[in-house]
Amino acid sequence: MNDRMKQEPLAFGFKCSLTLYSGLMRLLGPLLRIKAKRRGRNEPGYLHAIEERFARYDLLANSDLRSFKEGAIWIHAVSLGETKAANVLVTALIESNQQRSAQGAESPRFLLTHSTATGLQAGRELINSLGLSANNALQVWYPWDTPEAVCRFIHQFKPRLGLLMETEVWPNMVMACKRANMPLILVNARLNPKSFKSADALGVFAKTVYQNLTAVFAQAPADAERLKALGAPVLGTFGNLKFDASVNEEQFRCGQAFAKKHYQQFKKPVIVFASSREGEEALFFHALLADRSLIEGVQWLIVPRHPQRFDEVQKIGRQFGFAVSRRTPAEPDSTSAEYFDQRGVNANHVSQVWIGDTVGEMPLYYGMASVALLGGSFEPLGGQNLIEAAACACPLVMGPHVFNFSQAAKQALERGAALEAQTLHEACQIARQIALDTTLQTRMSHSALEFAAENRGAVSKTVEALKNYL
Repeated sequence: MNDRMKQEPLAFGFKCSLTLYSGLMRLLGPLLRIKAKRRGRNEPGYLHAIEERFARYDLLANSDLRSFKEGAIWIHAVSLGETKAANVLVTALIESNQQRSAQGAESPRFLLTHSTATGLQAGRELINSLGLSANNALQVWYPWDTPEAVCRFIHQFKPRLGLLMETEVWPNMVMACKRANMPLILVNARLNPKSFKSADALGVFAKTVYQNLTAVFAQAPADAERLKALGAPVLGTFGNLKFDASVNEEQFRCGQAFAKKHYQQFKKPVIVFASSREGEEALFFHALLADRSLIEGVQWLIVPRHPQRFDEVQKIGRQFGFAVSRRTPAEPDSTSAEYFDQRGVNANHVSQVWIGDTVGEMPLYYGMASVALLGGSFEPLGGQNLIEAAACACPLVMGPHVFNFSQAAKQALERGAALEAQTLHEACQIARQIALDTTLQTRMSHSALEFAAENRGAVSKTVEALKNYL
């Protein structure tokens, strides 16, 4: 071992680890192509511009990509939830620029990257909703984390600033941005105990990556402490950007109108199992089968988190012997029997369980519901976003596994916007009790709105902090 290696053992060890990691990512590249094509059978979005995933822009006939000017603000939002947070941030950055436009400030341009088809679709809707032109906004897949791909990505777009939403920290991208002197900031950052333990086990490799971020803005104090323990430059704890997101009022009103009409017809409040995850649906249907009283007087609606699982969840429900019907495109004033597909269901009764098989319509489903079960919290998956339900004034019943939203979950419980159950069967019992108790439902609904309003403000703090880099 030469003198330099003796003097810089940590740097040498990191370089060796990064070389091994990069070799593994190169080997796994072909599997990513196979996975994208396989998932594309159910979600065509995965078949879009597969070569973008490897930053092979020379193989793509995309005039918008080739004409997009360098110097944009790059935002990576891996999937649907992160893209909703990105929507809040992009909107605030545009508004902040408009306030400075009289002083000759240039309109900001945005480069959005995603890793899932739902994220890609949500990003497309973000661009359209803000009226951004092809000159001001571009979407591409996030590049596979090999040295070659990330270098091609940076060379192609030359962003002036990179913003990673929440958790997405990839070693080669971080180091490439460092070499290019491009600020790379982890925004709305969170790190649950399980992820921290995994990262900490990688020792100097993970810590060197986190140390080379330009800045980190954490959601909660616990996130900040874990990130600091990995060496990340945490410069602020601002709260969760998702509290600042606006509810889709049109969808929400449609859901409320539907719920009112349905109740007038059948005297059944709706309970939604929101963003259910694999393994939870079988537990849910088993609970309803084992305790038939859970079905009495209420209408159950289940909305799976991942669209590729809609058919699977319907099949699971029917295997348990339930009549299952799915959401269909219908006019907002349609009757309940028209709002969900009743094919194969006895025409004399409304289906026992509905499936919401659409993406991006959670305000509609929360508008329908008197109470919601929080998906992802009944298996050790960390829980899905509970903030959107609160903003829609929908009371929540959550399971014991909420480590992805631990701070928000704790506050929701303390505020009276949510209740906790240890099992899914118990959660179904509590949810039914809330749905049938108008006084309790109304009180929790008001608490949910207050909880959501009290936690807004992260976006203004984040934009203010970003001015130093813009």
